[in-house]
This record gives sequence, structure tokens and C-alpha cells, in this order.
Amino acid sequence: MKQYRTEQDSMGEVQVPVSARYGAQTQRAINNFHISGTPLPSAFIHAVAQIKKAAAQANTALGLLEHPIAEAIISAADEVIKGHHDDQFPVDVFQTGSGTSTNMNVNEVIAHLASERSGKAVGANDHVNMSQSSNDVIPTAIHLSGALALNNHLLPELKFLHTTLLDRAHELDQVVKTGRTHLMDAMPVTFGQVLRGWASQIESSEQRLHQSLDQLCALPQGGTAVGTGVNAHPEFAGLFARQLSENIGLVCAPGDNFFALQGSQDVAVAASGQLKTLAVSLMKIANDLRWMNSGPLAGLGEIELEALQPGSSIMPGKVNPVIPEAVAMACAQVMGNDTAITVAGQSGNFELNVMLPLVAHNLLSSIKLMGNSCEVLAERAIASFTVREDNLQHALARNPILVTALNPIIGYNKAAAIAKKAYAEGRPIIDVAEAETDLGREELEKLLDPAKLTKGGLPG
Repeated sequence: MKQYRTEQDSMGEVQVPVSARYGAQTQRAINNFHISGTPLPSAFIHAVAQIKKAAAQANTALGLLEHPIAEAIISAADEVIKGHHDDQFPVDVFQTGSGTSTNMNVNEVIAHLASERSGKAVGANDHVNMSQSSNDVIPTAIHLSGALALNNHLLPELKFLHTTLLDRAHELDQVVKTGRTHLMDAMPVTFGQVLRGWASQIESSEQRLHQSLDQLCALPQGGTAVGTGVNAHPEFAGLFARQLSENIGLVCAPGDNFFALQGSQDVAVAASGQLKTLAVSLMKIANDLRWMNSGPLAGLGEIELEALQPGSSIMPGKVNPVIPEAVAMACAQVMGNDTAITVAGQSGNFELNVMLPLVAHNLLSSIKLMGNSCEVLAERAIASFTVREDNLQHALARNPILVTALNPIIGYNKAAAIAKKAYAEGRPIIDVAEAETDLGREELEKLLDPAKLTKGGLPG
């Protein structure tokens, strides 16, 4: 049978498992919130612990916290940051809207560890939470965890995908394929042009997310309960930000206005919007790959994606575009996450937003999904697909849309008639154009050369 100990908070006594390192307030939250069974991401918990560490360092420097207690808190926070106690943070995402339960969960675990290590009575509220409130800690943790996830995971993976796309573009610069608009045959393009188009989308997302990173590094810590900084030293916010910057390797600073950063979640909403834009770009790329890979006999069959696993439980030999499909699903989830964050962002009631845990969970989920999607798309789809040049050439030779190049010479209506006749009779466009115009074969070969047509401009 599970053994319990008695813990006490301002509301009275609570039974807590003997093995738990948290206390009464965490246990009350566990008892109250049976909503999803999903705790906040460990990355978010680690960010809260980073806040506790930097706060202890700042409070000690300001002469507010005894050095031995501060050292015990810093040591305990480091253990949490390293993930040594991830199982001690079970509070549901769907909890009190301020995230107070999670803030106290971290306070209690760090206080418990610090007391054990130092032999001193380290208080969750009086020491670990000194100069802080849940109302500035949780918004700061949203910014901090998002910034770290962007800097350490998503932005490097975006760079990797961008580089992979440019490498393949250079490799396939001279390979011409049929362009498509409305899914119908259009003027020719090169694979290099297609891949550089995708790379430009990724580069733009990278630039926008760097802007989000800068905004996330502006912190509300120091505003305490309502943004006024009550119970915090006037120099605490600046000293905290400098110490945190030194600890994590990112340049952080107090936000310009604590009231804005605690009463709203505009920065997180904006960052989520950029993640949604990236998801739109990745879904476009994933779907283009699926279409180009379709077949292998009855589809476009322009490329062949790497065969990764059997595609059917009943059809032997079938292989599906599993990576683009998985990425497209991740993109759909990020779009859904953004909608939830948008709704949560509207819940800034006076001096506090009250859907903070939801914002934290969805923002970190989106960053993780996009980072992992960029990596797998680059490694298992972009870098490894092969081009089926025989199919490309067959389609180009019979593409009636090539007649567009003759518009300035013979006129749109005459060109349209040639295209329709070539399509109806299943003949190459050059053969019909030779028969229907005064242009010679040699001149037509130059005018209708697909490779030349990818360079734009006027005939000749």
C-alpha cells in the first residue's frame, strides 16, 4: 500500500505520498485537476527552475536571501533543470489559469531538495518564491521556454532544412520538368527553381522566428502580482535578467512594460502565428512532394521518394510517401495549436491572462513539432529523393502548353488552336506547330526548347 505523510499549507493539512518531493499545494492541484492527464512539458518546468535559480542569485546579491539558503536553492534548481526530477511535476495542463499550481509545484520540489541538501528549513514561498509571484513567473517561463526551444531546436533545424534544399537545388539546376498551375500542365520549370522557391519560404520563416526570439527575450519578471513590482527590490528585475542571461547564454532583459506582458500574451500569440506560417510552408512542400511522387505508374511519377516501409497491409509492394504525410499531420496540429493560443490570448482579464498553462503547452508543442518536422523532411525526403528523368522528358515533349512561347509570334488564338489540336491528336506540339505555321523546324526547336523557356523573357 502507498504510504503517505501529512503536509500543511494555509488551508490546512493534506496527505501527500511519502515518496513525493512536492508538498500540500501540489497535492491539492493533483486532487483537483483530472482533465487531460497531461502535465506541462518538461522544457517548461526546466524554464521555471531557471527562474528560481536566477531569482535566488539576484536576491542574494541584493542582500535579501541568506547565502547558504541561496546556494541550496541554486543547487536544487540545477537538479531540476537537468531533468533529474521530471516525475515530480504531475500537475495537469488544464489547471488554474495563472499556472499558480505549477509555480508552487516547482517551489515545493526545490524547497524540499534544498532543505534535504542543506539541513536548513527552506521555504517554498518565503525563500524559493522570494521577489516573485506566479503572475510574473509563469509568463516569464512562457517567454523563456519558448526562446530556448526556438534557439536550441527549431532555428538550427530550419537552417538544416534550408541548406539541404539549396544543396539539392544546385544539384538539380539543369533538370527541367513540367510546371503546374491548378494541378494542370503549365510552362516548364527546373527542379532548381522549385527547390529554391521552397528554400525561400523556409528562409523567410527563419527570419520571422528570429524576430519572435528577440521579443521572447523581453521578460515580465519583476512585475510580481499585478505589474507594479510589489514585494520585489527595485533593482531585482534588472539583476535577475542579467543573471539569467549569464546562466542560459541568451541575452534577456526586463520588458518595457510589465502590465502589458502580464495582462496579455501578445508575444506568444505572435510567435505562434509565425509557427503557423511555417506549418503552412511545410505543408505546401510536403504536398508537392506527395504529388510529384504519385504513381509510380498512374500518377505524375516525377520523383521517387526514399522507400522507408511497406505501405499496405493487403497490397504487396506498395510504398507510400510516409514522411510528407507525417509532416502534413504535424502541420495541421500546429495550426490547431495556434487557434487555441489565439483564443487563450484573448483571456487577458485586467492585469493577468488566465489561460497561461494552455499557451505554454501549445507553444512548446508547436516548436517541437516544427523542429522535428524540418529535420525529418530534410533527411528522409529532400536529401534522398531521386528524379525520374525519363518521365519528365516524356511529359515535356507532349506538353501543349509549350506553345505559349509562340504567342508573341503567331498570336494567342492561333497558338491556342495548335495546343488543342496537339492535345486532341496526342502529337508533340512541335510537329503540329510546324504543320500549322510558317516557322521552320530548326526555329521551332529553339523557340520551344523547355530549358530556354525556364529562363523567361521574350522569344529570341
